[in-house]
Amino acid sequence: MTRAMTITPDWHDVLPELDKSADKITRQLLDSSKVISLKANSTVFHQGDACNNYLIILNGKVKVFTRAENGREILLYRLFQGDSCVITTSCLFGHKNYPAEGLTETDVSALAIPVNQFNDVLKNSETFREMVFSAFSSHLSDLITLVEEVAFGKLDARLAKHLLEQCDENNTLTSTHQIIAAELGTAREVISRQLKDMESKGYIEINRGYIKINDTPALQDIKGL
Repeated sequence: MTRAMTITPDWHDVLPELDKSADKITRQLLDSSKVISLKANSTVFHQGDACNNYLIILNGKVKVFTRAENGREILLYRLFQGDSCVITTSCLFGHKNYPAEGLTETDVSALAIPVNQFNDVLKNSETFREMVFSAFSSHLSDLITLVEEVAFGKLDARLAKHLLEQCDENNTLTSTHQIIAAELGTAREVISRQLKDMESKGYIEINRGYIKINDTPALQDIKGL
């Protein structure tokens, strides 16, 4: 059987509002920019890499995370279709190297705008400036919320939120305790205790490699809704 080809959408479809309002300079930039494709579990950028392109996700999902010297990771945010990376934008603005890492979670296609063209159009196009700063502001707000949750939030609430947001249409999350711990910035043993407590109350069912949510309202209460 022939495998169906995945069609990569272009920026006109992914950013319809921008397509309506874009000026000539922005259109020329986006129309001429290269589309890059990455397989799932590919590195988008390493911590310490130079930032050479402004990326706009056309299809797929990327997670951005940071890693401490002891190897512990914490998920900063995920990027989906139409998103651009706030850390990338910050590095381009400040001429800094990446302080975090990006990894594809699915096959990904993205529009790659070289730094020189990015800077030129940023200076000369109000439309492009508005797009860049709007995306930057939105994702910066998400980062501030994460800092507040890590600093002041209860772990059980953060875990409940993670389970609800990452489960599929069958209320199942395919993951391990170690992966969840890395994404929440804590130890695997701590997550295991929290999950066992939720399971003992009947909220979830723990299986090898996946977790089944049995009581969504209970998790929503823990999350704080």
